[in-house]
Amino acid sequence: MPGSSKHNLTASVLLTAQLALCLPHAYASEPLRCNNASESPHKLAVSLKTERGRPLWPGSRFTEAERARAIRRGLRFIYRTALDRDNFDNYGSDYLWCFYTVGAGVSDRGLRRLAHQMGVERARLWRRTHRALTAQASADEVVDFAFGSDAADSLGLRDDALKGQIRRAASRFDARDLLLFDPTNEPPPADVPEACEFDKTTNARGAKVCRRCGRPLRMRTRYDVWYDALITTYVGDRYGVRLGATYGDVLKWLPALRPYRGSQGGANAEFYDTVYSITHVVYTLNEYGQYRLPARLLPREFEFLKANLREAVAEGDADMLGEFMDSLRALGLTDADALIRAGTEYLLAHQNADGSWGDARERDIYLRYHPTWGGVAALSNYAWRGTGPSPAKLRLLLALNQASARAEY
Repeated sequence: MPGSSKHNLTASVLLTAQLALCLPHAYASEPLRCNNASESPHKLAVSLKTERGRPLWPGSRFTEAERARAIRRGLRFIYRTALDRDNFDNYGSDYLWCFYTVGAGVSDRGLRRLAHQMGVERARLWRRTHRALTAQASADEVVDFAFGSDAADSLGLRDDALKGQIRRAASRFDARDLLLFDPTNEPPPADVPEACEFDKTTNARGAKVCRRCGRPLRMRTRYDVWYDALITTYVGDRYGVRLGATYGDVLKWLPALRPYRGSQGGANAEFYDTVYSITHVVYTLNEYGQYRLPARLLPREFEFLKANLREAVAEGDADMLGEFMDSLRALGLTDADALIRAGTEYLLAHQNADGSWGDARERDIYLRYHPTWGGVAALSNYAWRGTGPSPAKLRLLLALNQASARAEY
């Protein structure tokens, strides 16, 4: 097209300039803050006790000690549920990722150690029960094995032989098998049906009635399909096994999901999946709680999260609230911000007697432990390793932002 060469050259110069500004800070290390070596152990102990007994901030109903206790109660609830054989059979890979990310990210050394111990114990069991991947493994089984093995590797229990089996098995499937669409050449689709709510039958993409019972099917939102693929390819890239496409292939469709709409008083059926799409952009860019992210890299996402956090409080949705708070902390908000304070007060006031968050009457264990994981993450402070994302992801994100700016202009 006339003028395209000049346009691309201009874009390249702009991208190079932005990288020069941003890359020196990407993954930049931060000095550890050490206690004054001249202080006596007794003085340090008294100071710590006093600090933990203070309100979280002036006017708060809760103390630092109460927050720390709530976090530990939540983590122990998750571990108790992970000890159940059926729960672990169904969600073992997710449990391992929970214990790994808490143990790798939070600043409380005791909590890090506890989460790591829980994770290693469960990872040993996972390794014993996942020694080999059968040749007849389905696409879903391949993905679950990759998730679990990556988490077990991260906890220090490697199995390179199994990794080879997973890699060979994954190569038998294409992107549509593993991701439900092919992000290399199509945007997130809106024609992927949910499993039939009556008989749990899975149906082909585009189907409108269940092939078994003939009842109408509900469609998954394009946000839901997209962030599922984002997580899958993130794990695949991280683990070193291609799961249908690359993380960049999926992330490039982020501008197609904008602009974001709020709840609109409950009228927006895509709101829930919009929230989780945005929070998982944050998670996959900051390695699930290990790096801060400059909010200027995700300005639309940052504004959406700030504008809609109180919706999660109003709905009493601890799971969603946890993801809001966790992501906003990564983007720079702290306990000094009113939104974080509102979310913290809500979570501390609504923890269940068993240490969980969410509906204590819920029978689906995923809907018990996952909101609790969100509560633990939202209330925790993080030992940030520096500022992310990685240089490769930063280049991709800057290019996407430039493309969006050109399209809007």
